[in-house]
Amino acid sequence: MKARATRNASVSQTKNGWRLGIQKGDSLSYRDAQLDDYSQLPRHKFPHQTLSLSLRAKTSSISPAGTWGFGLWNDPFGMSLGFGGTPFRLPTLPNAVWFFYGSKENYLSFTDNKPANGFMAQTFQSKGGVTPPLLAAGLTLPFSRKTSRKLLSKVIDEDSASLSVDVTQWHRYKLQWGPKRVLFYVDDALAFESPVSPNASRPLGVIIWMDNQYAAFTPEGRIAFGVLEGQEEWLEVEDIVISEM
Repeated sequence: MKARATRNASVSQTKNGWRLGIQKGDSLSYRDAQLDDYSQLPRHKFPHQTLSLSLRAKTSSISPAGTWGFGLWNDPFGMSLGFGGTPFRLPTLPNAVWFFYGSKENYLSFTDNKPANGFMAQTFQSKGGVTPPLLAAGLTLPFSRKTSRKLLSKVIDEDSASLSVDVTQWHRYKLQWGPKRVLFYVDDALAFESPVSPNASRPLGVIIWMDNQYAAFTPEGRIAFGVLEGQEEWLEVEDIVISEM
């Protein structure tokens, strides 16, 4: 795992793990602290096809402005380009398995009946590859955004469940990504099980992060993304265990 941080963010080692922090700031600059094992790799060489990931974590507040979490994804929009040495990647549809938090400004679901923000267990399994024309259509043609969202919901399978957890206290989180299902545990109790599992032919990378970013594609067709004003926030993780399944 490699530590990375933008300006006004930091990643520091603790006795048993890491502390990821972002400073208080306005909505003019992106602040991100993360650990990952993929940033300098092309997407087809991401390290994992199945994985068990467990760790203990707590955050500074229940509702920071932005996102944070831990799990696996395929970095579909090349969000790591801000770090030196990261290869260019074309946009692609999302594949992810993670514990994810998004503040109220976020709407990260392509369906109308799944959690779209807050703290959740979430999976995405996409059926297609690189799709710049489809993505561009959704972003640049206001009259077609609802249609684009419906199209995306047909090629992206997703599943999620809101989690009622006091994230400011230490809890153990574990996910098991297998070829046919994904299991999420909180404090050794099964919190969510999903048959929506990313295809092993499209490998994923591990990410643990905190940032001040938001993104939304609402049922009404509204698209919004950017960075948020926020207070100093941090995410601590320890006892990280990663093993192939």
